Amino acid sequence: MGRIIIFTGKGGVGKSSLAAAHAVSSASGGTKTLLVSTDMAHNLGDLFDTEAGREIKTVMDCLDILELDPDWIMQHEYPDLSRVLGKLIGSNSLLETNPGDYFLLPGFENLFSLLKIRKLYLSGVYDRIIVDCAPTGETLSLLKLPELLTWYMEKFFPVGKVMVRILSPISKLKYRVSLPNHKAMDEIEELHARLVLLQELLQDPEICTVRLVCIPEKMVVEETKRNYMYLNLYGYQVDRVFMNRILPDDTGNEFMNHWKEIQKPYIEELESVFVHVPITRIPWYPDEIRGMESVQKLSREVLQYPGLFDLPPKRDREIYITIPNGYKLMIPLPGADHMQIKVKKYQLDLDITLHNYNRRIPLPYILKDAKIADLIQEKDMLSIIFKLEEQSEEKKDISREIEKRKQEREAGKEKRKARIARFRKGKNGGAI
Repeated sequence: MGRIIIFTGKGGVGKSSLAAAHAVSSASGGTKTLLVSTDMAHNLGDLFDTEAGREIKTVMDCLDILELDPDWIMQHEYPDLSRVLGKLIGSNSLLETNPGDYFLLPGFENLFSLLKIRKLYLSGVYDRIIVDCAPTGETLSLLKLPELLTWYMEKFFPVGKVMVRILSPISKLKYRVSLPNHKAMDEIEELHARLVLLQELLQDPEICTVRLVCIPEKMVVEETKRNYMYLNLYGYQVDRVFMNRILPDDTGNEFMNHWKEIQKPYIEELESVFVHVPITRIPWYPDEIRGMESVQKLSREVLQYPGLFDLPPKRDREIYITIPNGYKLMIPLPGADHMQIKVKKYQLDLDITLHNYNRRIPLPYILKDAKIADLIQEKDMLSIIFKLEEQSEEKKDISREIEKRKQEREAGKEKRKARIARFRKGKNGGAI
C-alpha cells in the first residue's frame, strides 16, 4: 500500500522546501517517489533549478516531480466530467451549442487536482506521493470539497432524479431549458462514486496524512493552531509538525539574540498545543534552498532520523458512546474553544460551525428525534450530548426495525460502490 503525504501551512514558511526535502529523502532510500505541487504559484522548478510543468519529470533516481494544472487536467484527462458537471445544473444546452467548451463551476478546478492525485496513486507506479499544497485556506477548501459534494449528492440527487424525469418532457417545450437526460444522470451517479472513493482515500490514515509547517511567529502560530483544528474537524490526520527557522541558542549577535527571545514563547506554545503530535525543529538556514544540492543538504541535516515515513497511530474520526437516555458523540477538535463552537441539528444532520468553517455530519436514524442537551470540551475532544425522549415499547420496536433497515440499505450502498469500482477497474485499468 502506497502513501500520500500532504504538506500545508501559511505562505512563506518553507513548506515547499520541506516537501522537496522529504521527497529527496524518500527517493534516496530507494522508494519510488513523486513530488506534486497543487499550488498555482508553482515553484518546484525553482527549487530543483530545472524546468517543471504539467508533464512528469525525473530529477534523480526514484524521484519525479509534477506541477498540476487543473484546467489542463480537466480538458485532457477528464473531458467528460466537465460536461457532467454542466448537466448537473442543466447547462448542457450551452455545451451542445458549443461542443468544444468546458463548463466549470467556480472552485471545481480543485476537484480535478484531487482526482489526478488519486489516479496517480491507483496507478501503483509510485510508493510515495508527496503533495506540496497551497497556503492554508486554499488547502482546507481543497480537502473539504469531496465530502461537501458527496453530502449534496446523497441528499438531493435522488429527489432531483425523480423531478428531472417528471419535468424533462415539458421543460424544453415551455421554458426552452434542457434538463439532464437519463444518460447524463447515470454519468452524475458515476461522478458521485468517484467522490465517495476519493473521500475514503484522503481520509484513510493508513494512506493519507497531513504535515504542518510553521515558524515561531504570532500570526503563523495562530493560523497553524486553527489549521490543525479544522483538519481534525474534517477528519484528516496530522502526523507531524515542522517548526522552521529556529535560531540557535547563542547567535553571537545582539539583534538575532533578541529575535531568539521573541521566538521562545511561541515555540513553547506550539509544543503545548501539539503535545500528541511529533514536532521537528529546523534551524535557520542562512542560504536559500535552491538546486538539488541544497535540497539534499536540507534532507541530510534535518530529516535523517528513524520513523520519518512511519504510519501514525490509528484513530477514530467520530465516536458514539451510549449514556443513560441518550448518546455522546465525541469528535477530535484540538485547541477549540467550546464558546466559539456552534452546533445545530436538522433531523439527521448535525452542523458544526467554527469561525468561518462548517461541517455537516450525517447522524444515525436513532438520533432523529434526539435533542442536543450539552456541549463539553474535554482536552482535545468535543463531546455533544444527545438526549432521547422516552418511548413506548411499540415505538422502540419500530425504531429498531427502522435502524435495521437503514443498516441494510447502507450495506447495499457499499455493495453498489464495490460493483462500480470493479466495473471501472475492468473498463479502464483501475481509474474510476
